[in-house]
Amino acid sequence: MQHSLSPMQSYYAARAGEYDSVYEKPERQADLRQIEQWLPSVLSGRRVLEVACGTGYWTQFLAPVASSIIAVDSSAETLRIAQQRVPQSTVLFKVGDAYALQNHGSLFSAAFAGFWFSHVPLARQCEFLRGLNEMLEPGARVVLLDNRFVEGSSSAISEHDAAGNTYQSRKLSDGSAHRVLKNFPTEAQLLALIEGGLGQSAAYTCWQFFWALEYRVPEA
Repeated sequence: MQHSLSPMQSYYAARAGEYDSVYEKPERQADLRQIEQWLPSVLSGRRVLEVACGTGYWTQFLAPVASSIIAVDSSAETLRIAQQRVPQSTVLFKVGDAYALQNHGSLFSAAFAGFWFSHVPLARQCEFLRGLNEMLEPGARVVLLDNRFVEGSSSAISEHDAAGNTYQSRKLSDGSAHRVLKNFPTEAQLLALIEGGLGQSAAYTCWQFFWALEYRVPEA
């Protein structure tokens, strides 16, 4: 039986060929250069589970320094681009579900999710993080990287739902329009989420256009 794609999966499958244009916005270049240097230093030498790797833009910076990476995405279309971009033998790309992750035989010592957490509905944030933690060793390092909302650079918020989620209306080059869930959590909201028992030593870093949250999987 063939399962239909979710709206988010359909959107990213259709967007695969033009996804990387988001990294070409002139105003974001200074932030991106800083993060491209910072992220590998945080995860160097670790066995990394990358969630929602997309086209492998961030995988390419982690691959030279990680001991190994399993990079998961729900879109076969974006994974094909990632496999062409990152040929390193240390990376294994897999089609997978961010809400049903697999440890592939052993627990990981780190996890990274770039520009995925903003697409997680508020009601499923704890579910996602608990499932992610289950794939990791006690004390493993987790890094979430995502967008801040910046007027004039971010797509406008077009809708709010009853649960508090926000949405953007995005158009692709083929003319298709897509309703995309995109939340913009505050530092306080993120820290409260982790410190509620999901992690230890949480730390928030903010750039002009992006944020990162680091934490460690609880030891007990």
